Amino acid sequence: MNKITVSIAEDNPFELKLILNKLSNYPELELVFVATNGEDFLEKYSKQTTDIILMDIEMPLMDGITTTQIIKNRHPDAKILIITTFDDDEKIFNAILVGASGYILKDENASIIEQSIKNIIDGGAAMSAGIALKALYHIKETYQSPAKMSPNLLTKRELEIIKAIKDGYAYKQIAHMFFISEGTVRKHIDNIYRKMQVNNKMSAVKMAIENRWI
Repeated sequence: MNKITVSIAEDNPFELKLILNKLSNYPELELVFVATNGEDFLEKYSKQTTDIILMDIEMPLMDGITTTQIIKNRHPDAKILIITTFDDDEKIFNAILVGASGYILKDENASIIEQSIKNIIDGGAAMSAGIALKALYHIKETYQSPAKMSPNLLTKRELEIIKAIKDGYAYKQIAHMFFISEGTVRKHIDNIYRKMQVNNKMSAVKMAIENRWI
């Protein structure tokens, strides 16, 4: 049986004992080291990487989200499972944004934790059921399909600029046209992209035409 090496970042001795007890049910999971804060973890991980990291969020000196971000910058292939008592939206999505492969609660039973580890090792993701529901709800609440976008989504100036882009004008020409700087034009375009949830001029123009804004 191939061993899965595990490292843990957890500052609470009681919580750590619970996690270790759950992992002890699975001999294929081999604990390599434990760290009590983010800085301690980074130092130990620089000397010995592991197949998977179990990362707490609230820790002294450096929290788990910051630690996760640093690890992913240094080791893009690192597999990190957030295991925490917190299920609030901000922590969930910040953890995902910085590169965590999963987010589960510490009160999950041993089999859920073990399966979550294996799912991530196999290239998948892992979430507690309640966390997954929160994620789905967040996506539903924040996503707007183009067909439902309000005509008031963009300001008058933003509509003027996107029309000028449709007509083929360059940023410098648009700046002269509206007596503003080229930097201001770029700032307006950044705002347009953000509001329309696109990342290029072609998509923005296409969406504006489909919504009959221009």
